Amino acid sequence: MRRFKIGERVLDETSPELREALPHAYQQRLRPLCLCKEPPVPMYIARMEGQYLIKRMPLSGREHDAVCPAYEPPYELSGLGPLIGNAIQIDASGKAELKLDFTLTKRGPRSGPGAPAEPSEPNIRSEAKKLSLRATLHYLWETGELSEWRSVWAGKRGWGRVRNSLLSAAGQMTARGGSLSDMLYVPEVYYSKDKDGIAARRAATLKGIQATGPGPRKLMLMVAEVKAFAPAREGQRIIVRHLPFPLMVEEGASRRLAARHEAELELWRSNEASHLIVICTFGISAAGIASVEEIALMVVTEHWIPFETLDELRLLEKLSVVKRKSVKGLRFNLSRDQPIVSVMLPEQKPTPIAMFIVPTGAGEDYEHALADMTDARPEITPWVWRVAEGEMPRLP
Repeated sequence: MRRFKIGERVLDETSPELREALPHAYQQRLRPLCLCKEPPVPMYIARMEGQYLIKRMPLSGREHDAVCPAYEPPYELSGLGPLIGNAIQIDASGKAELKLDFTLTKRGPRSGPGAPAEPSEPNIRSEAKKLSLRATLHYLWETGELSEWRSVWAGKRGWGRVRNSLLSAAGQMTARGGSLSDMLYVPEVYYSKDKDGIAARRAATLKGIQATGPGPRKLMLMVAEVKAFAPAREGQRIIVRHLPFPLMVEEGASRRLAARHEAELELWRSNEASHLIVICTFGISAAGIASVEEIALMVVTEHWIPFETLDELRLLEKLSVVKRKSVKGLRFNLSRDQPIVSVMLPEQKPTPIAMFIVPTGAGEDYEHALADMTDARPEITPWVWRVAEGEMPRLP
């Protein structure tokens, strides 16, 4: 059982006293200390759906004991490794300072939106400097603990919880001198009984990015679930769930989006249970039209766990009924020809398990990179599925 120190009190995670102490500690901005190790590990309190939850600080997962629920797998096994200390830096307050590879200001006309969601060349030196849109989405997802899963969570993770997790994660991040939560819009779940309140909050949030005349104007980030794509007179409309207006995408950008995210779109369309997540920068014209500037897509399972291939989806489906925690590895800025851990099983005994899927057609460079990755972490047991060799190996 986990224990936390809040102020001068030490409390068990299941004790009524802890639940009573969290609202006051939240108001006082006190940091709970996780006592899984010595010295204790600082955490923070998040308010989600009317509840107060203790969350790990960004990039603090490795400081926890391996048996602690707050433990995170090694960053070097995913695309997060090259970004630590470069595009992602932890400041004195414990917040993650992000260097973004996209603009949040529109200065004038250009050839069209739809900047690359993945680096054109798999160069780790360039990947480490700034976060692409996709990498920003992956970092929000990971920090919000949305890449983690236990079977007991089935039926308890809907868009409302996803939204709260993303906003809570963004509140622990800064970019360009401000809180990322002030730059991020995530649509609220629509409730007819609160439609006026939802509309008022949305208008207040988006007021600052509506154009009032010529000259530079601010943009915002949006993370949302795609409901459908629909043709427009010029270009395409993205219909977003819980949003009463579409996102407009210019024709050229629409074609680039379809080409660059062909795999994600194909996976989404072939699986009715999956969700398609969009992250984009957008602005609102003086006429009230929301237009996309840059965009990336990510496909997730019914439990909101990201996946890249049908093979990976099969693995995640098998793990979805397991009680022990699984953690999905994310690619961030890395290209698809570089190996990353597909799933970590951090609670597996006697050692954590790192699960890798080697795609058909992977060459010697891929295998050498994978061997270097696993050799560097001798405390973790690798599980490898080479798709070209046949069916999935037996799960640990």
